[in-house]
Amino acid sequence: MASTNADTGERARFDVAEYIDNRPVGKREIATLVIVSIVLFLDGFDMYFLGKILPAIAEGLGGTSVDMAPVVNYQQIGMAIGAFIMPPLADRIGRKPVLGLCLSVFGSLTLWAAWSTSFDMLAILRGVAGIFFAAMLPIGLALLSESTPKKRRALFMSIALVCFSGGNLGSGIMVNQFLDELGWEGFFIVGGVVPLAALLFLLFIPESLSFRVNRNGRDPRIAEAIRRRSPEVQLAEDTEFYMGDQAEVSKYGPLAMFGSRYRVQTILLFALCFFSLGNIALLANYLATFLYEFADLSLEVFAFYMIIGYFGGASGTLVMGWLMDRMNPYWLITAYFVIDAVAIFSLGQIPPQLAVAFVTALVVWNFAQVGGQTGINNLATLSYPPEMRSSGIGWAGGFGRLGGIAFPALGGLALAAAMPLEAIMTVTAIPALVIAALVFALGVVNGGVIGGRQGAKA
Repeated sequence: MASTNADTGERARFDVAEYIDNRPVGKREIATLVIVSIVLFLDGFDMYFLGKILPAIAEGLGGTSVDMAPVVNYQQIGMAIGAFIMPPLADRIGRKPVLGLCLSVFGSLTLWAAWSTSFDMLAILRGVAGIFFAAMLPIGLALLSESTPKKRRALFMSIALVCFSGGNLGSGIMVNQFLDELGWEGFFIVGGVVPLAALLFLLFIPESLSFRVNRNGRDPRIAEAIRRRSPEVQLAEDTEFYMGDQAEVSKYGPLAMFGSRYRVQTILLFALCFFSLGNIALLANYLATFLYEFADLSLEVFAFYMIIGYFGGASGTLVMGWLMDRMNPYWLITAYFVIDAVAIFSLGQIPPQLAVAFVTALVVWNFAQVGGQTGINNLATLSYPPEMRSSGIGWAGGFGRLGGIAFPALGGLALAAAMPLEAIMTVTAIPALVIAALVFALGVVNGGVIGGRQGAKA
């Protein structure tokens, strides 16, 4: 782990990657998992509650569901912008300060949105807020992955992503139980106040050691952090820290992901995220409305069904995290998205009034979609070195947010055209098959191993 050459006077060196991987999971790792999970829960709540109460917001502002299309579109545009600009900031100045910035700004803007008086005002506030809450998932996952031993990394990330989905569950429970009492404004108040309060949690977790090492391997704060965690570790005053066999940090920063080692991987990740997050955005924002308008399913009943469906998503995420540490991740994720396509198609063919069959399809869809996206997020996080890790998952997510602009816009057109529900869900199943094909291709390119092609320069 540590090495020095006293005879030649060479500087002592300490392998931080080996140190992190060999540490047992202790209170600091658990604390980081818990706090990142809380942050992602809040992110998931704010991201998903809008779609569940979209018709109620429209009615409250004196319009119809179609009038909410600009709000949905602006939110997705903001999320795309945030995914491109915020993660590189976290790669430059640190994970914790950027997470704090995101919590404070999107919390404040969400709170302000409760007093919106027009669709235009709400669209602008959600658009700007989207810049900040879109970045929390990639930055949070980067911080968690860099703080967790390798043998538990995929599982810990999956647990955090279950909590991200838990935000979806929390919003569903609130809609089912409290929509009439709180009104649509109450959701924005809760979605704004709680993230501001959660800023205090960031005081209890340390900054990523991997980030500090890649920024400056001679930063004295690295030694201080290691001594606090492991007092038994002996470190010379002039120790230089490095990250295992990681190549030299690229001077091109996040642009190195387009170098020869990572280029094909990056293109495929961007493409599959475009389709995956596009489909997720479409269904998150419009599935409740499609069923409300075309299948006579009330918002409260749909929210109750989604509470049940959440457990499918949580199971899919945990199974994905457990299996990714044990088998070829590419073939696993491919299978998930084939199942996802079948489930989406089934949601258009089974009347919601056939409750058992419809909820079963909903549970399978959540299992495959949420679990499959967990696999993609894990791939995008673990496939790049620390100096571009937030940017890698963030920019892949940014291309996904472009899909999140295009797909909901098509959903708005389908709503305005009153397309049959069967046709909408059949078309929506096609991108899931495209995703399966792209993940399979990425597995072939990378030889079934997470990361870029070996032997090529970044």
